[in-house]
Amino acid sequence: MNTSNKSTQVNLAADPKWQELYVLTEHWQSDLEFYKDDLRFLHHLVDKYVIWITKSENLEIVKEIMLSVIDLKQRCFKLIEKVADHKHNLAMLEKDALKERWEKVKTDHGEMEHAIYNFVKEFRANRKEVFRITEYIIDSEELTNLLKA
Repeated sequence: MNTSNKSTQVNLAADPKWQELYVLTEHWQSDLEFYKDDLRFLHHLVDKYVIWITKSENLEIVKEIMLSVIDLKQRCFKLIEKVADHKHNLAMLEKDALKERWEKVKTDHGEMEHAIYNFVKEFRANRKEVFRITEYIIDSEELTNLLKA
C-alpha cells in the first residue's frame, strides 16, 4: 500500500523547479502591484484633464480611454488575487507533494504566465495611448495656455 502512495508523490527536492516557480510568482506579485499603482496614476491623469475639455469629440475619446483604464485596473486586481492563490498553492505543494497537484500547479502556472503576458502587453499599449491622448487633448483644447496661467 505504501508503494502506491510513493508513486503518487513527487520528489520536490529532486526537482527544484517548484521553487523557481515560487520566486517567479513573487516577482509577478510585485510587478502587478506596480501596475496597479501606475493604473491609479493614469486614471488620475485622465481625470485631471477631463474637467478642461470643451469639445464633445475629445470628451468621447477620454471616455473610451477611461473605460479601458478601468477595465485594466479590474483585470489587474483579478490577476493579483490569482497570483496570490497560485503562490499559496505552490507553498502548499511543499507540504503535500502529490503528483496530480504538481501537474495542476504547473498547468496553472503556464496559464497565468500567458494571462500576465497579455495583461502587460495591453497595459503598455494603454499607457502609450493615455499619454498620446492627453497630449492631443492639451494641444487641441489649448490647455497649455490655461495651465500656464
